[in-house]
Amino acid sequence: MRTLVLAATIALALPTAFAHAAPSARNVGHQAQPPYLTAAIDDPARQADRTDDARRKIAQVMAFAQVKPGDKVLELIPGSGYFTRVFSGVVGPHGHVYALWPNEYAAESASDVANLRKLAKQPHYANVSVLTQPAAQLSAPESVDVVFTSQNYHDYPDKFMGHVDPVALDKQVFRALKPGGVFVVIDHVAPSGSGMSDTDTLHRIDPAIVKQQVESAGFVFDGQSSALRNPADPHTIKVFDKSIRGHTDQFMYRFRKPAK
Repeated sequence: MRTLVLAATIALALPTAFAHAAPSARNVGHQAQPPYLTAAIDDPARQADRTDDARRKIAQVMAFAQVKPGDKVLELIPGSGYFTRVFSGVVGPHGHVYALWPNEYAAESASDVANLRKLAKQPHYANVSVLTQPAAQLSAPESVDVVFTSQNYHDYPDKFMGHVDPVALDKQVFRALKPGGVFVVIDHVAPSGSGMSDTDTLHRIDPAIVKQQVESAGFVFDGQSSALRNPADPHTIKVFDKSIRGHTDQFMYRFRKPAK
């Protein structure tokens, strides 16, 4: 039995005000972390990920996403499972993580999909399910509390994904969320005013167009974080360029589905 079950129990016993206030901090330091988040990040099972934690600002990202024990999370295009493993630890045995691969993307990342399926078969990650479905037909097995995507929102309108309409995607995300749930979008910043013109070339997207698209689907903008911003990124080179890879300027937006 993983130690974070105890941590989650302690967290749920905390006063309601603290349980909701702590994850909403814009820049969460180690001292401000709720115990369930600390336990999930420090989980020995993710030892190999720890070298990336400072660079990827895992504590700040998870706090911004406001995920908590018992939540249901839908993670779009989970990649190596870096965030999946932490989500699993945070939501605990009473929550669930649905790691969703669009079929079109899965065809390009077969090894990542296979590795995540292996992960989901481990008892330690029994609360993780791997889903595959057409990119244009997003759905979840149940209503979820959080939909999360990192560095992949810009992929949906591209040719290899079937030119998915981002607004249609956002509407599907809206339907998948519980009232009051949040949609967190992290992506590489493109030049201001560029819209979606760089999605298939530089693999970037203008934050303004993302905000416009998501809000048009019925969401309310609920905040942003500068934790992943990098002013040294010129925004005009591919995110895979060795001079910037792993250190791109990234925006982090949170949108909320109205409670009523």
